[in-house]
Amino acid sequence: MNNATFTEKRRFIVKLGKMLHKYGTPAYRLEAHLMEVATHLGLKSSFVMSPTSVTFVIWTEGHEEEYTHVARVDPGDHDLGSLADTDDVATRVLSGALSIQEAEQCLEAILHAKPPYNKLLTGLAFATSGGAFAMLMGTSWNDVWWSALLSLLVFMFVLWASISKRVTHMLEPLVAIVSAVAACAVSVYIDPQINIRLVVLSAIIVFIPGLALALGFAELSARHLVSGTARVMDSIMLLFKLYFGAFLGISLGFALFGKVDFIQPSPLPRWTAWLAVLLLCISLVVIFRTKLRHASWSIASGFIAYAASISSAVYFDYALGTFVGAFAVGVFSNIFNRTVNAPASIVAMQGLIVLVPGSKTYIGLNSLIEGQSFVHADHIGQQTFLIFMSLIAGLIFSNVVLPPKKSL
Repeated sequence: MNNATFTEKRRFIVKLGKMLHKYGTPAYRLEAHLMEVATHLGLKSSFVMSPTSVTFVIWTEGHEEEYTHVARVDPGDHDLGSLADTDDVATRVLSGALSIQEAEQCLEAILHAKPPYNKLLTGLAFATSGGAFAMLMGTSWNDVWWSALLSLLVFMFVLWASISKRVTHMLEPLVAIVSAVAACAVSVYIDPQINIRLVVLSAIIVFIPGLALALGFAELSARHLVSGTARVMDSIMLLFKLYFGAFLGISLGFALFGKVDFIQPSPLPRWTAWLAVLLLCISLVVIFRTKLRHASWSIASGFIAYAASISSAVYFDYALGTFVGAFAVGVFSNIFNRTVNAPASIVAMQGLIVLVPGSKTYIGLNSLIEGQSFVHADHIGQQTFLIFMSLIAGLIFSNVVLPPKKSL
């Protein structure tokens, strides 16, 4: 292998790895996929991925050529549309449909492509996700409407953070503080029938790191200890920042506006839970930038997760219902992987978000600090732990029953 050929291949592998990392690929899937690509290109390789650093070691069979690349990177964010496009480029390289030079040009085009959904649609998705979560919690229409409006307020700060580094560094506690103060003002001057703490949680639900915690535990179960530990600790610190912001904001709101007696409104009918799942999944299609051709699969994943978990919970414990839901989502995502030849995580994300207990962790933190829970939940800490374990076990079992076609 001449020097030019080796240089082209290792440059492609490094760019591919960094882009897949940027779009939120877990370490154990990313390392396996890059090794598969390197082997196909006739190279030996070793990779170490973590949320904030990447290491590439690539060499030829006889060690005539060697290359090591270490870089500090930011934690990846979920961009499922770009992930699908990037994986498609790698697939075409492996099939021989693209040369290395053409593949690099394609990756560069993906990197600089405009977002598939405009700011207005993304703002509506934020509002829908907040309202849908409140609806899923089965509270009241008052909480649903105000959660949606406060989620729009949160989106304004997200837009501000995109042009200001200072706001970016304090975004999570800032949106929690603003949401809490606004919720307190609404309860005093407009609507005393809102559950303040639940409305605040719903407004910032996009930031609650339930999915990141689940992925961190999945990495730990795959014995990717550095990446898994880093992801879990980052999620815990994010949860602390959000809770502190909400705690401070509610305290400020009570000091500024005072308190009013909470008036219990009429609860939502049970059928609204299914509407909530639909609205939540549609909003996540936009927030995760999922391609429209994959949207129906993604929405179906959310319904499968919810239906499997609540139907099995009738016969088993709630945590075991989550295991059944995760198993069903894992099998369905692997069917998608084999049918569409795209990463299974594109549809698995939707189902996992319906199942992950990030909100329960937040509620448990509130119970620990304030000694009270703003929704009815017995043994919240034990439930959260069991649900996380059930999620990971369900995904592991699903990969054994129906292995994915590709490593992503």
